[in-house]
Amino acid sequence: MLKNLLTAFLILLSGIAVSQNNFESQLDSIQDETQATKFIETNKSYKGQIITFNKEKHKTPLADDLFALGRGGKKTIKTDIDKTYYKIIDKHEIPYFRISYIYLDGSKKSAEEIAELRAKIIKKYKDGFRFKDLASLYSMDDSANRGGDLGWFTHGDMVPEFEDAVINSSYKVDDIFTVDIPERQWYYVILKTHDTKLIEEIKVLKVTENIK
Repeated sequence: MLKNLLTAFLILLSGIAVSQNNFESQLDSIQDETQATKFIETNKSYKGQIITFNKEKHKTPLADDLFALGRGGKKTIKTDIDKTYYKIIDKHEIPYFRISYIYLDGSKKSAEEIAELRAKIIKKYKDGFRFKDLASLYSMDDSANRGGDLGWFTHGDMVPEFEDAVINSSYKVDDIFTVDIPERQWYYVILKTHDTKLIEEIKVLKVTENIK
């Protein structure tokens, strides 16, 4: 009886080991985002997801460990009930941009009022007022609470009209300029605060395997 139980236990362990090896082999074979997406779709029990980490925005110990890995590298975190795998499926640098802005709402102010207000804001800035103080005072959206700072953004983060005017321009740091999007009734006073910066990003496949 004892011998039979021991045999059954060893067979169970062997099955678990084979399943584990098969799972990790599948994970190791994934080379790109397309394969990762297919793995997620065909293995829903693993709760897979693709996460983008930005080196400027993500400042956690986990992010630091992942950024230290090369493409295809893998990190495993094990608990009593599961194992979570993080695999780097893409790694590259992306140009990011940063400005501060004051938003003026064309649905609440006339074109004449906006023109007068923008001229007043620009004059005050050139007279020595800090842009963040002007943004706090005049901006008509929640950027007023941040002193106008938009933070780092890249292609595709903003509406095309805004991006074209900000990204595809020859403005230098500390230049102040205006952007109009009349179709949306959006009007801006913009200060370029930073040069373009290449920021490293990684795409990570995260999957969790139950071990209990």
